[in-house]
Amino acid sequence: MIKKNSILIFTFILFCLLSFGQESIKIIDGERWWGGAVNDGIKMPFETGYAYDMYGNLQGNQAQPLLLSNKGRVIWSETPFKFSFSSDSLIIKGSGEILVEEGNHNLKGAFGFASKNYFPADGKMPNALLFEQPQYNTWIELIYNQNQKDILAYAHAIIDNGFPPGVLMIDDNWQEAYGKWRFHPERFPSPKSMMKELHELGFKVMLWVCPFVSPDTDVFRSASKQGLFLKYPKNQAVAGSPVSYFGNVAMIGWWNGYSALLDFSNPNAQEWFKKELQYLVDEYEVDGFKLDAGDAVFYPSWLKSHQKKILPNDHTELFAKIGLDFPLNEYRATWKMAGKPLVQRLRDKGHNWNDLQTLIPNITAQGLMGYAFTCPDMIGGGEFNSFLNTKTIDQELIVRSAQVHALMPMMQFSVAPWRILDDHYLKAVKASIELRKKFTPLILDLAKNAARTGKPIVRNMEYVFPNAGYENIQDQFFLGDSILVAPILKKNQTKRYVWLPNGKWKGFNGKTYNGEKKIEVSVNLATVPFFEKIK
Repeated sequence: MIKKNSILIFTFILFCLLSFGQESIKIIDGERWWGGAVNDGIKMPFETGYAYDMYGNLQGNQAQPLLLSNKGRVIWSETPFKFSFSSDSLIIKGSGEILVEEGNHNLKGAFGFASKNYFPADGKMPNALLFEQPQYNTWIELIYNQNQKDILAYAHAIIDNGFPPGVLMIDDNWQEAYGKWRFHPERFPSPKSMMKELHELGFKVMLWVCPFVSPDTDVFRSASKQGLFLKYPKNQAVAGSPVSYFGNVAMIGWWNGYSALLDFSNPNAQEWFKKELQYLVDEYEVDGFKLDAGDAVFYPSWLKSHQKKILPNDHTELFAKIGLDFPLNEYRATWKMAGKPLVQRLRDKGHNWNDLQTLIPNITAQGLMGYAFTCPDMIGGGEFNSFLNTKTIDQELIVRSAQVHALMPMMQFSVAPWRILDDHYLKAVKASIELRKKFTPLILDLAKNAARTGKPIVRNMEYVFPNAGYENIQDQFFLGDSILVAPILKKNQTKRYVWLPNGKWKGFNGKTYNGEKKIEVSVNLATVPFFEKIK
């Protein structure tokens, strides 16, 4: 890696200081910072008092050991670190080497340096269908009752209601048990015929999987004998654990109970899991996988791993590498792995306007951390409790959520719009799909470019127009460098203000605007304000 001598000296000094404690980096006048946890994108650029310790804590989403500033500075480490902001300083503490780079001029320059040197794009992208058509996830409609009859009914309803086929994700509880990745025979009497029918309808099919294995199964008994799981330290098992029979296998608490957890620092565990997935591809013609629950918090460092001195974050990274074998993939929680052909979804959002307003800052934060192939969760939210009572569903929120998705890299439905929306709102959702069709060639071009260069598909205002005073704008984003999108994020909104940067802009309403000013536009339910830079 080529560095200026001054930077090499500064990095060495900083590393030495960090070895004995913490280091305070003086913040330049007007300097603002981004990075760390994607889920805190809504808090970026950071304010005084912000603090985050990334060790074993991904905040339920992606995290990178990276900080970028609008003055062109870059901070990177191969290991997790803790950082906080005072009124004039950035305070960093870490157990590994901390690299600090300067001289990259602005946020775009800082990202370019980091992407090229720390997580270069590998020239590959996920399956193009993920960008070309809306995605459909069975979670909200079926929750834990995933079954052949209702999945086929959902797929047919998509087509019958005028929605285009795309990727269909069959979510949690299609399987016999966690780790026993076979279709449940009672709920899926003929999985091969189901897969055939879904393919004939025009869908590619992904299955939800995770790194957990249910105890009291034949799979657990076999895998424990092979030493594939995390273990309690010797003589430190919890009371009642099956120490004598199953080699001190640890039982990890997660949202679906207590299970054994595959230790991917063991190559044999990697091989076992990949064979299970490949069996589903070969036997049932499954097209890909939604790989969930690899959060670092499930891998406490005091447990025993095959690889000694491995960090919780490293376990998450190893789980993410599994997805590289499958071009149709999706992750919610990852550590590092930027520049790779992995789909990175925002963590589950509630069915409320506050969560809708986090989509833009969080997805642009993903882009700044090198995750270009991104999905803004499920339209209307992914937390199923919000949808159990149809009387509590906000139809306008569904429409506005679909409109935000429409001009982002991916668009994912779960709750069925035709079931919960009146005709007026359903037409507005379909209009957002039609709008996306117009921009699909651009989205695909940007995805291909991201595979070559690492550049984000969606970008915040500061990235595209550096140091122009737009760093705090969180309700607008750029698709590439020329399409400015300003969706509606508040209920019952009939007008909104839009900041137009320097240049000449052609608006969604056919009007032409000169930039460097704030304008007000009128909107209705079907309106998605966007502006194309024409000069």
